[in-house]
Amino acid sequence: MPELPEVETSRRGIAPHIEGKTFKAVVIRQPRLRWPVPDSLMTTLPGLKLDSVERRGKYLLLKTRQGTLILHLGMSGNLRITTPEQAPGKHDHVDFIFDDNTLLRLNDQRKFGAVLWSSDPVDRHPLLATLGPEPLSDAFNGDYLLQRAGKRSLPVKSLLMDSHIVVGVGNIYASESLFMAGILPTRPAGEISLREYLRLAEAVKTVLRMAIDKGGTTLRDFTDAQGKPGYFQQALRVYGRVDQPCLTCAEPVQQIKIGQRASYFCSVCQR
Repeated sequence: MPELPEVETSRRGIAPHIEGKTFKAVVIRQPRLRWPVPDSLMTTLPGLKLDSVERRGKYLLLKTRQGTLILHLGMSGNLRITTPEQAPGKHDHVDFIFDDNTLLRLNDQRKFGAVLWSSDPVDRHPLLATLGPEPLSDAFNGDYLLQRAGKRSLPVKSLLMDSHIVVGVGNIYASESLFMAGILPTRPAGEISLREYLRLAEAVKTVLRMAIDKGGTTLRDFTDAQGKPGYFQQALRVYGRVDQPCLTCAEPVQQIKIGQRASYFCSVCQR
């Protein structure tokens, strides 16, 4: 699934091509995504100016003065900038055509993505209203993590992956951040010290910034807005490296399941 760095890479890739332009037409080939694509988009969007392309967690927000188009890439979705002359492929489900014939195309093989519209303030939308802070914002820090952890007994990795606590820290980046911070993913969240949470919050920010700079992680289907893969996978320290030597101490990397998700760690470097 595209995670925050992949979504941010997509945002940065498409924004310069479409911001400030006016929607001319919408083509919906497959309305049955994770939620039905509103037919009304074909009449609502034409004539509206796209003011900005923003991101909230893993959602892309295409904002106009009249409302916000909410996009989610699901498990395998991606966005392309092309032209109407480019014939759609089998999994090209929705096209947004602008006044200069620039075309933003959503491809989603598994159809778990979303295309929704909100005419109300988008931060009140049910999908966004209860989300935690952005991990790269000042609101996300060690003091905040300690306060939200309280006396909870759930694994700290599950705390990091709870979108009500912090958005966008998916499985890959949670594993990498915990390794960088030297904290075992299985440790109860309520038993971690402020000093460790300060270290963990900074590790999350560092790992995500590194991944964004490298264009995300090449896993399964992700490619950026121009079809180029991300390259952060080459920098992964523990994720996907089970039984391979730790790059710090040479001890074999271990894998366990936490919350039905594969978790990778080094039992020597993480405590």
